[in-house]
Amino acid sequence: MKKAANVEIVEFEQEFAKFFAELNYEWISESYAIEDHDREILDDPVRTIIEPGGQIFFAVVNKEVAGTVALINFSATEFELAKMAVAPHFRGQGISNKLMSACIEFSKQHSKTKIILESNTKLTAAIELYRKFDFQETALDPNSQFIRVNIRMELAI
Repeated sequence: MKKAANVEIVEFEQEFAKFFAELNYEWISESYAIEDHDREILDDPVRTIIEPGGQIFFAVVNKEVAGTVALINFSATEFELAKMAVAPHFRGQGISNKLMSACIEFSKQHSKTKIILESNTKLTAAIELYRKFDFQETALDPNSQFIRVNIRMELAI
C-alpha cells in the first residue's frame, strides 16, 4: 500500500459538505441504486448528522478532499459509522485507516462504548478494513433503512 503524504483529518466544515455528498453518491452509484435514506443523509448532513451530535471527518491531502466518513449519534452509548468514501485516485493509500482511527478516537472522547455499522459483503475492501479494526459481525437489524445491507458489525470500545 502506498501511503498518501500529508494527510490531515479534519472535522466537519460547511465548505466540505459538498464533498461528503459527491464522494458518497459516486461510490454508491457504482454498485447500488441510491436509496431514499442515502439522499436524506447526504443532502442535509448538518440536520441528519451534525445537529443530533454526530460528526463527519474529512481526509485532506494538499487541500484536496481525499475521503470522508460519518459518525451518526445512534444512542447514548453508540455511534453508527456510515458513508465512508475515498476518492478513486486516493484509494489504496491508507486514507480509510486514518479516517477509521479518527472515528474511534472521537467515539472514546464522547464516552461511547460501541461503534456499529451496516454494509454489504460485496464491499470486500471495506469489510477487510472493519475486521482489521476488530469489528465483529453481529445480527442484522430487521429495521435497517437500506435494502443493500447484508452484514452488520460492531466494535466494542
